[in-house]
Amino acid sequence: MRLLCGLLLLLCLVVWATEARKGGKGRRMRSRERSSTTKRFAADCKESTVNGEKFFDCQERHLKAVLLGWPEDIHHLLLARNRIQVLRDNTFSHFRNLKSLDLQQNEISRIEEGAFNGLSRLTTLLLQHNRLQVASEGMLIPMPQLKYLRLHDNPWRCDCQLESLVRFIQVPSNRNIGNYAHCTEPREFWGRQLKKLDAELLCSPQQENVLIPHPDNQPLPASQKKPDATSLCHTYVHPVPRLDCRNRDLKTVPADIPLDIVRLDLSRNNIKQLRPKEFVNVKDLKLLNLSGNSLESIDTASFTGLLHLGELDLSNNSLRYFQYGVLEDLYFLKRLSLEDNPWICDYNIHYLIYWLKHHPGVSHTGLVCSEPEEFRGWPVENYVKTYNADCPIDKQLGQVPGTDPAGITAQELTAEIDEEELGPIPYRGPKKFEIIRLT
Repeated sequence: MRLLCGLLLLLCLVVWATEARKGGKGRRMRSRERSSTTKRFAADCKESTVNGEKFFDCQERHLKAVLLGWPEDIHHLLLARNRIQVLRDNTFSHFRNLKSLDLQQNEISRIEEGAFNGLSRLTTLLLQHNRLQVASEGMLIPMPQLKYLRLHDNPWRCDCQLESLVRFIQVPSNRNIGNYAHCTEPREFWGRQLKKLDAELLCSPQQENVLIPHPDNQPLPASQKKPDATSLCHTYVHPVPRLDCRNRDLKTVPADIPLDIVRLDLSRNNIKQLRPKEFVNVKDLKLLNLSGNSLESIDTASFTGLLHLGELDLSNNSLRYFQYGVLEDLYFLKRLSLEDNPWICDYNIHYLIYWLKHHPGVSHTGLVCSEPEEFRGWPVENYVKTYNADCPIDKQLGQVPGTDPAGITAQELTAEIDEEELGPIPYRGPKKFEIIRLT
């Protein structure tokens, strides 16, 4: 009887274990299904969280429209460098937490008036580098918190259809709305900034026949005008304001760098010289990349105003030394890249070593002698140490302390000056001077 009960108990345990394994396998399969869905979703766009705010990065995905199924609780939507052509009504209405929307470098030529419905919390809208010709103030009404609107590098047609937008841009409190945007047509308004355009003229019936007398009407010759950063370069807002001017064949630092830029990339251009106060208005700049140019000289005041700059890349240029004072404004510099420059190890290089010695918190790389031949490949610091080596001490020359090379003591060099050499009578009298050789 006991044996029968034992067999029944064993059978029950086997059945229970089998069911448990099936249930666990089912749970694992469901879990794998859920994780695979997440992976497929992440493969299209990248979702991340920074400082408690959610970013959804769909840049360079060849998108022609906003897709369904994207998370609706995001705070920043990045759609730059896609192929979107039209923004239709309520395109973003389900992203009600959105604070910034980056649509730059698409092919947008039309925005319906209700495209931004629901974006009551949006503060930043980037529409630069598109194909917009007309737009109205009405499209901005759903965004009462809007503070930053970038519209430059669009072929704006400055006529009556643009009047309401121009008037909105010119409201004094909208200081960061529509900066740097220019008219492309008609001819009499070519090159005029929307910020400075007389809105009354846009709907004038005589507009086509009247040439507006304004100094901005005719473009200045290229030789007299610095390249415009807003039209040549790409601006990004998140995670920090950044201006990308790489590979633009620039020969000078571009004008009109936006004042809020934190990171500026001017690498791989043809800038040969930095002039005084090139960056004086970009007071928040923390990273400046000038690598891969043809830099030969930097003016003493080139970095004036960059009190917050933390990283400076000057690698792969033609720098031979720094003028005295070039780095004096860079109080918070932490990293200095100097490699691949033909540094000349002579007296002119001493300022750079002196400055680095008194700023031990600055990490620097690539400071190696290129000339003269006997110091080629030496770290510049080692060259300066040999230059400043102590003079040989007296005993190394076999001299008795207190004597000069001829063996004359300091006491023997004491001279009594004749009275006739001492001047007027009140000052006459014997004087003794001790001559001491300095080693």
